Formats: sequence, structure tokens, C-alpha cells
Amino acid sequence: MQSGNYSHLIRIILGIIVFAVFGFIGKKLLTPESFGVYGHFRADAIEEEAAREIRHWTNASCLSCHAYEAKIHLKGRHKTISCEFCHGPYADHVKDGKKTGTLPVKKGEDMKILCMRCHNKAIQARPGEVIKTVVMPDHLTSQKVKETHNCSQCHHVHAPLMYIEKARKITGFDAKEAL
Repeated sequence: MQSGNYSHLIRIILGIIVFAVFGFIGKKLLTPESFGVYGHFRADAIEEEAAREIRHWTNASCLSCHAYEAKIHLKGRHKTISCEFCHGPYADHVKDGKKTGTLPVKKGEDMKILCMRCHNKAIQARPGEVIKTVVMPDHLTSQKVKETHNCSQCHHVHAPLMYIEKARKITGFDAKEAL
């Protein structure tokens, strides 16, 4: 039997129909029911995210219990930096208003590494314009201290200029004026 002139077209059309049927069935089986209710995403994702435990809180949450740190931190240059940036997630420390764990307090070389997260290079705000910040190790060189010094040897971690300003008041010496 000789195949007709249109047998190749029939095979192509059948292939497209089979592909479309499998595609339709696959879409029905694999697409979540809530997909497309509010747009091009799963509507259930909103409730799932809302039910997720909150891990990060604000500085106000931390400082409500840590009054000493609050007094210093809120007056210091680092007042806009989140407590969690240095200490970790609030959820690892408090749950349902009760202390559940102790957050790490960096010391020694670990503290220096933490400080270097922001102070390892000049931050470019715009081309050619640098945000005023302390840049290591240039800062240590300009202050004529060893590069092995840790930041906390001269600075209070919650208010970096607190010790510096106290020293200025006591001695009347300003290192910037001496340069």
C-alpha cells in the first residue's frame, strides 16, 4: 500500500495534538490551584510567608532590654546600624518575649573582621565621591598605630568616637589638628 501525499501532514498534526494534550494535562497536574488568583504567582505564597516565624526585628526590640547599650548606641556614629548586623538574628536570642539563647559577641580578630565588613575600603557614593568613613588599614597608619591593633583597643564598639572624645576632653589634644 502506497502512502498518500498527505500522510506526513497527518503525522505532524497528530504529533501536535498529542503534544498539546500532554501539555494541557501536565499544566493541570503541576500548576497550584491558587496560581493566578491575584496575578502571575501563587496566592497561597502570601499566607505561607505571613505564617513564617519572624527572625529579624528592629533595634528598638533589642534596646528595650539592653538599656546600657541603648544609651551608648543611640548617641554614637553607629546608631543607624542594626544590632543584628553584628550580633545575629533576634529570633536566636528571644522567643515569645523570653530569652532563649545568647548571641555572639565578637572579640579580638573576629571583631576586626566584623568591622572590616564596612571599613575595608572607601565606599563610592557617586563616581569620584566617597562617603566619609574610616578605611582600614589607612586609618591605622594615619593614627600611627600597629596594623595588628584591634578596633576595640581605641573605640567603643557601640559608639566609636566615645573614647576618642573623652581622650580629647581630658588631654585637649586633637590628632586631626596635629596632622
